[in-house]
Amino acid sequence: MSKLLTRSTAASVLYDAPGPRASARYRIFGVLSLLGIAGLLWYAFSALNDNGQFDAQLWDAFQYTAVQQRIVDGLLSTLRAFGLAAVFSLVLGALLAAGQLSDHRPVRWACVSFVQFFRAMPLLILIVALYYGFFAKQPMWALVLGLTLYNGSVQAEIIRSGVNAVPRGQGEAAYALGMRKTQVMTTILVPQAVRSMLPSMIGQLVVTLKDTSLGFIITYHELLFVGKAIASQPINAAGFPYIPVVLVIGPIYIAMCLLLTALARWIEARGRGGANRRTSSAA
Repeated sequence: MSKLLTRSTAASVLYDAPGPRASARYRIFGVLSLLGIAGLLWYAFSALNDNGQFDAQLWDAFQYTAVQQRIVDGLLSTLRAFGLAAVFSLVLGALLAAGQLSDHRPVRWACVSFVQFFRAMPLLILIVALYYGFFAKQPMWALVLGLTLYNGSVQAEIIRSGVNAVPRGQGEAAYALGMRKTQVMTTILVPQAVRSMLPSMIGQLVVTLKDTSLGFIITYHELLFVGKAIASQPINAAGFPYIPVVLVIGPIYIAMCLLLTALARWIEARGRGGANRRTSSAA
């Protein structure tokens, strides 16, 4: 009961409760918005249906074992590039964050310049430049290295901000006990920063996973490249199966991102539970 009163009090402080006329206007706007969205969806469905994009014959391609195997191979290629880029970007991010927090000015300036440059660099341009400049025969490494440089720089900023968000008193207390900076960072600051910034780090990994789709630009046979190849093949007189490919490939990407997000929540909950157990045992 007290929680409900607290919430209602906070709500009344933050904003005024809408009156009867405002509530009626909100309901009208909500209904109109739903009708507008429904109308747009119906228009899109009608346009695609008139063009034959929902013809049952367009789904015939997915009945072939070779097409199914190509989709599986594309999925594995996507996961391979993502796995390498995720590991490398986390390692690079940790090193760059440590460099930005270094007491040595040249190291700090070099790491800050590196992070700012690759954060500002458009990822697609970076991948294409690496492909044509160094990895024309190995497109996977152009994609992995591009994702690593960009996302590693973003992860470095996440880790750095997380370390700086830890209360200064904890680091000062560790220094007063005679601990060196390396010990303070590895045992006091970084573990707390990682726990607090884990949702942001996992969110950036989700972005990394989605950005693997840029590999189709450099002919890396990941999931989007395979889907584009399937959609570009006409199915007899029915036309090109663009919509069926989207309805197959799109949910695969969504499922991978949801699974990664669920894993992040599980890791976060597990870490929070372990920290609570340690706190209760210490008490």
